[in-house]
Amino acid sequence: MAAVFDEAYVEAVLRCVEAVPRGRVTTYGAIGDVVGSGPRLVGRALAASGDGVPWWRVVRADGSLPPSHGPRAREAYAAEGTPVRPSGRVAVADAFWQPTPPRPPVVSAVDDEVGP
Repeated sequence: MAAVFDEAYVEAVLRCVEAVPRGRVTTYGAIGDVVGSGPRLVGRALAASGDGVPWWRVVRADGSLPPSHGPRAREAYAAEGTPVRPSGRVAVADAFWQPTPPRPPVVSAVDDEVGP
């Protein structure tokens, strides 16, 4: 059974991921702390909706990724200069970036009133 996520929750997760700078990483748990959930739920939301964001910048607390992500993530790490240990895990202590609560989208108001 596929997980169904609240749109606002998924948007908050994706905005956190989009904010991670090139060459840096954050963890599923750090994003979970910001959006008010656990790391597994963050991972599930990212797996379901994260193709358009730099998903390789989100790693497990030990610097590893799910095995299926390895080859594509390693290419991205090399291109971005992300520090990786000889074991293939990201050097989280050197590359960690702390996410902050995503800012709500800016909404502009338009005055629909006509006349003076």
